[in-house]
Amino acid sequence: MSEKIRVGDVMTRKFTYVSPNASLYDTSKSMVKNRVGSIILKEGDDLKGIITEKDIVWAIAKKKFKDLHDVKAKDIATKKVITIKPEATLTEALEKLNRNKLRRMPVISNKKIVGYVTLKDVVKFIPSIFQESREFEKIREESEKLKRSESASSGNFIESPCEDCGNFDILETIDGRMICESCKDAM
Repeated sequence: MSEKIRVGDVMTRKFTYVSPNASLYDTSKSMVKNRVGSIILKEGDDLKGIITEKDIVWAIAKKKFKDLHDVKAKDIATKKVITIKPEATLTEALEKLNRNKLRRMPVISNKKIVGYVTLKDVVKFIPSIFQESREFEKIREESEKLKRSESASSGNFIESPCEDCGNFDILETIDGRMICESCKDAM
């Protein structure tokens, strides 16, 4: 059944977005108003980035911005956004979400953002995978804990923003750059 249902059939077409030049204050306010955990940055129909709650917390805690009115959304956004096409199957979407450790993904058609798909959207239409997905998530979390523990005990523990995508994660030095596992896998 999931092979017949496409991302375009279940995606959210009316999603919350802001301009890349919006202040971080206005961006946060829009997220709260619309009760969303992330927000798209777009100009016209062009995807310019994505900001999650985690990005905002990181910006406040690590960057120590005093006034969120002075910070532009594009300054903290993830700009290398992983996307999917509307004609992709829900199985493909689930695999991509899991592989990249995502809960949400913009949908792109002809280089234009046309929607947004979440893990919840996919699980609604493939309920049988819900339990498998939860078990997979638990295994992944335990694996991450083990990696952190091993890294900490060997002194190689580096958790910081990735130089490629900007996501806060455990990093490795590859070709002189500090990058996360997702960006390393994409190389």
